[in-house]
Amino acid sequence: MYLKAFAKINIYLDVVSSREDGYHNLDMVMLPLELHDSISFNVLPYSTDSYITCDHIDIQETKYNLINIAINKARDVYHFDKHFAISVHKEIPIRAGLGGGSSNAAAILRALYDVLKIKDKNENKNTLAKSIGADVPFCMVNKPMRVQGIGEDLSPIKLHHPYYVLIIMPEKGLSTKHVFEEADKINLKHSSPEKLIKALEDGDDEIVAKEMFNSLEDVSIALVPEIQKIKEMLFNDGLKMVLMSGSGSAVFALSTDHHKIMKLAKKYDKLNYDVYLTRTLTKNE
Repeated sequence: MYLKAFAKINIYLDVVSSREDGYHNLDMVMLPLELHDSISFNVLPYSTDSYITCDHIDIQETKYNLINIAINKARDVYHFDKHFAISVHKEIPIRAGLGGGSSNAAAILRALYDVLKIKDKNENKNTLAKSIGADVPFCMVNKPMRVQGIGEDLSPIKLHHPYYVLIIMPEKGLSTKHVFEEADKINLKHSSPEKLIKALEDGDDEIVAKEMFNSLEDVSIALVPEIQKIKEMLFNDGLKMVLMSGSGSAVFALSTDHHKIMKLAKKYDKLNYDVYLTRTLTKNE
């Protein structure tokens, strides 16, 4: 069977506090995108091991990736003995803050529940997803959400209208672990998402532009100054809803003007940036 693992963007991310267990309490507003990885998933009836491959040149070692972690954690909980052949075709850029690894893990979990006909309460599925990564519970549902806690507390948001999304990647990516380690050394900025959520539901893009927020931006910009350069270029090109996603390093812009964002995608492609043009996901597949 073939699976789609959808990317996400954070249009709001506040690192509320660090925790003694090494995790962080977060408050986020996340939107799923049509941009996705494609995954081939097949059961190996007589195998004693699973085989995971990826066509991305920078992902050579898959033994310890989130897909493998997801299978092993699910096996511990549900005690199945099946093994699988999994092949990932990457479209979501890595080290970008777009949830590529988390979306892959979530897609595999959904496949396991389906193929193995595992029945369980949503709260138990959520607990399993959270144990794999903070973005995995969101990636299990792929709908606009306010996400709190360490990723397990999901509250649906209704978008007034969809957006075209232009994503620009700096040359250098960022490790989520490294960004959070650096963030723990300083006092981060904080905000509140209530005005942003209301603006999304009302369709007031002027307020959306003002209220978009990411408390990790300063840390990530210190590590990759090109993030700030790209943001400023997008602002200068007339885009108002511009932010870094997650822990970076991808910068995105939202727009309802398809012609304008297509034109700018071509411009940044000619400037030799890795450019991705997509839309917010309106139908969960």
